[in-house]
Amino acid sequence: MTAPLIIIGSGMAGLGLVRQVRARDTARAITLITADRGEDYAKPLLSTGFAKRLPPDRLATRSALEVADQLGVVMRTHTWVEGIDMEARALRIGEERLLWSELVLATGAAPAVPFKVPETVAERVFTINDLDDYRRFHAALEALGRRARVAIIGAGLVGCEFANDLIAGGHEITLVAPESTPLPRLLPEPLGRALGDAFVDAGMTLQMGRSLNALNSVGSDIGVTLSGGNRLEADLVLVATGLRPRTELAALAAIEADVAGIRVNRRLATSAPGVYALGDVACVDGINAMYVQPLQASAKALARTLTGEPSEVAYGAWPILVKTPLLPVVALPPPRPPARWRIEGKGRDLVAFAETQDERLIGFALTGSCVRRKVELARATPTLLG
Repeated sequence: MTAPLIIIGSGMAGLGLVRQVRARDTARAITLITADRGEDYAKPLLSTGFAKRLPPDRLATRSALEVADQLGVVMRTHTWVEGIDMEARALRIGEERLLWSELVLATGAAPAVPFKVPETVAERVFTINDLDDYRRFHAALEALGRRARVAIIGAGLVGCEFANDLIAGGHEITLVAPESTPLPRLLPEPLGRALGDAFVDAGMTLQMGRSLNALNSVGSDIGVTLSGGNRLEADLVLVATGLRPRTELAALAAIEADVAGIRVNRRLATSAPGVYALGDVACVDGINAMYVQPLQASAKALARTLTGEPSEVAYGAWPILVKTPLLPVVALPPPRPPARWRIEGKGRDLVAFAETQDERLIGFALTGSCVRRKVELARATPTLLG
């Protein structure tokens, strides 16, 4: 009996790859291994559910059993892979050895929490990176039975999206970050200020330019001490300080990886024969783009390779649509710091052009009504991985 194609990870990368392979090969044996419940859900919806007051089960479109049945795969949930035996082409799962013909690592990225959370408040400090995380945070909000005071640490993409979603859901939000304006990696300061002003107008408190110094228990509250002596109290703390690719399994098998992810070529192949990496964990030709469109392009290319048509992935110039309805934001960050940001517009309707010294466009950022220019500007911008 031929060993199956094994995919580790059932997020958008793993399930997306299965769908692409099945579109080309309906018979190949595929085993999908996941450490969680294996439900099918759209991860971007995690940061839109609180405004819509959606319970966790409403976000899941299919159970693991339904996924297995509809896609014709073996689904192994709540399963931890302990190691990869490259010589035997087998996974170690406890005492079990599971053979693979080809292996895909779609293990994603884990929240990076750059500070120690005291045990006294640990049950009230959260990260949200998957549906189980959403379940836990949703349950904590429900247990309060009232408007929650939530301190969000981090004003990047995840922090800003959850801040917008939670305040729209009726909660009291304080956004904390060391940078001077929200979305510092996507927006130059004038556009970041416009987003911050929209947040403040909606009733949010911004503590920008402040770092977290300490968390401690204050009765039933969490005391949040910031740099400069500022202090606030919250019911819950949501940490949104970035993601770190889950490369541990690859590293144990001596597969090339670093802080940017598992290193793969344009065919998504790792340094180990027969092993591929996909999604947030993969650093493709030096680029780790943790966004939906590059993930989808990678899944299509890898599916062709796995079904006998070796293919290289190409990333277009895909703008990032930030889910902040208080002020719409679209950005295509430049691959390197621009010589200048040229800004046009007025009020909160702004366009920022990232330009080289010779005035070539290498990225852009848009706010307010100007987001409608995203297609026009994307066509004028070089591809991310052509």
